Amino acid sequence: MVAATTLTAVDDVSYGEGIPGEAQLRLLGDLGDGRRVVELGIAGNAVAFAQRGAKAIALDPDPDRIADLRAVTARAGVSVECHHGDLADLGFAPSGTIDVVVAHHTLDDEDDLGRILRQVHRVLKAGAPFVIAMAHPFDEVAGPDVDGRDRRYGAGRRTIGELLTALARTNFRIEAFHELGLDDDHRVPTTLVVKTRKEGS
Repeated sequence: MVAATTLTAVDDVSYGEGIPGEAQLRLLGDLGDGRRVVELGIAGNAVAFAQRGAKAIALDPDPDRIADLRAVTARAGVSVECHHGDLADLGFAPSGTIDVVVAHHTLDDEDDLGRILRQVHRVLKAGAPFVIAMAHPFDEVAGPDVDGRDRRYGAGRRTIGELLTALARTNFRIEAFHELGLDDDHRVPTTLVVKTRKEGS
């Protein structure tokens, strides 16, 4: 889950610190005209959704994150519908009623990813996007662990293959696959941003 930090209103939808945002990646499309957009795990993007004219909805298991978001929305003068529950607890949304779902670094450590993906698939409209930002699995093996030993790929984080398999099994088609965060200090990507679309009904 996202580390407990103070939320602030943001001008752009974020996919991670130091990572290009929505203004550059253009993964979500137009959020205006009251499109129903779910932030799966509160990471501060729901306010940006609302500012763009969306019917913003946020789900988080941490009541403190919800309280923080409500304070931010009050200061920003926008409205976000908040729900408390696990990330698969999307029962508040009838099937096929959500236009976009975004998970910003909230699925990295989820044990039952398949259950979450099935629920996201259920609530999305046909062909609607689901955008996932997460720590890149390769970043886990970029250096030694605290004992100076080399880390083994997949030992501490879901592999890319496991993620792709989980998406395929739940009928999501990958449309964009961004490996980001390479710079002079990082020889492997730090962040993976994947845009998928719901297939089937």
